[in-house]
Amino acid sequence: MAQQRGLTGYRRDNGAVGIRNHTVILPVDDLSNAAAEAVARVVPGTLALPHAYGRLQFGPDLDLTFRTLIGTGANPNVASVIVIGIEPAWTDRVVEGIAKTGKKVQGFSIERHGDLRTVAAAARVAAKFLQEDSEKRREPVERGEIMLSIKCGESDTTSGLGSCPTTAEAVDRWVEAGGTVLFGETSELTGGEHLIAQRCVNDEVRARFQGIYDEYLAMIEKTGANLLGSQPTQGNIRGGLSTIEEKAMGNIVKTGTKPVIGALDKAEAPGAGAGLYFMDTSSAAAECITLMAAAGAAIHLFPTGQGNVIGNPIEPVIKLTANPVTAETMPEHIDLDCSGLLRREYSLTSAGDQLMDVIDRSVNGRLTCAEVMGHREFVFTRLYESA
Repeated sequence: MAQQRGLTGYRRDNGAVGIRNHTVILPVDDLSNAAAEAVARVVPGTLALPHAYGRLQFGPDLDLTFRTLIGTGANPNVASVIVIGIEPAWTDRVVEGIAKTGKKVQGFSIERHGDLRTVAAAARVAAKFLQEDSEKRREPVERGEIMLSIKCGESDTTSGLGSCPTTAEAVDRWVEAGGTVLFGETSELTGGEHLIAQRCVNDEVRARFQGIYDEYLAMIEKTGANLLGSQPTQGNIRGGLSTIEEKAMGNIVKTGTKPVIGALDKAEAPGAGAGLYFMDTSSAAAECITLMAAAGAAIHLFPTGQGNVIGNPIEPVIKLTANPVTAETMPEHIDLDCSGLLRREYSLTSAGDQLMDVIDRSVNGRLTCAEVMGHREFVFTRLYESA
């Protein structure tokens, strides 16, 4: 086993550990994107997170949007937040939710002020926050203090044979170190959902997992749609995966061997202690990672076969592949080429060592390929249409 290098991170007021130190400009709704992006232009070094929703939502769909917004601002990779919304009430709700973590946050509403006054006022506070955030220093942290999330994408036959088992090595080691790991992709468990159910730590967790899975599948079946081409995707089919069951095996193998200690709603933060958690998520990469980041995940592992370019604005995404064609043709997107595993050049344990080395370096400040390439996919999950 490779020797672990010393890890450093940013310890927040609530004890959570982050590996990045972003000053975020967070719009509450799509109407506030322009003002948020204007503030980020005026104060370079801040990070605006524009998105498409936040108006006329209601019920559980609105609750999920608020949970995603508040969780994003609360993520330990975020040092401070400027919240901008069209209306004061919803802006204040997001501010109050983030403030519970103890981090600096201030809200601005556009109604009765307009964009120009709002941008000017928000930019002054953003500049102050950014300067203060720049003085935060990394300190030694333990692996178990950093929350990890996982998802695969553009999978092919090499995924289940190479990059997903390599990811499983990291997952098991993370949990053994006292850490927390999130996995999801509810529909992509189809045909193997019983394997996850068997690993649930008790009947209560098993029943919650099974209920979430059954409800998701019932929603899909209710439409009467043929998912072929969406599940599996065209890329999956090109890569040799002909059924959702084949795809599920790769998805499940990357979760490792540890018990599943909790089943979470979308963007729900773990609350039952450290370990492996299932989260109800879409299998769409950007949606899934956005939800996991909103739950507090600070670093993400993304095994891919045919090649995926996914990133996230606040949670660094490490991509690995065992497909030599992908590694050769998309090197600017691949953090780890583990195709040598399939050529039997090294063992699965050795592949895990290589991945852990990339993770450790990224925790300590190495930019992932997605960060270097500017991939900042930030996509909300919607439950139904707006009013």
